[in-house]
Amino acid sequence: MIDEILADAGITAVLTGVRMPRMNSIMERWVKTLRTELLDRMLIWNENHLRHALGEYERHCNLHRTHRSLEAAAPLRARFQPLEPDLIKGLTVLRRDRLGGIIHEYQHVS
Repeated sequence: MIDEILADAGITAVLTGVRMPRMNSIMERWVKTLRTELLDRMLIWNENHLRHALGEYERHCNLHRTHRSLEAAAPLRARFQPLEPDLIKGLTVLRRDRLGGIIHEYQHVS
């Protein structure tokens, strides 16, 4: 039944592997994070808007959002180098809003 509904929407169901016990927990965490950080804060107008929002959120997660398992680094970005205490006083931070202000990205300005 659900496979037919997904097929009508152009979605192919992928079965999980038998010997992958952690896959379900990882995907549940991803879906919960996506829902609480994006979908619960935004009204989706149509499929194109949803695809744009998901793509922007995916880029944010892979390039800017910190991950506990990677020592507070993003998956597709180099790890942070600690700053010297005298450099922190003159630090300038640039804030960039994404998805109408739902997501904020911060970057050091040289």
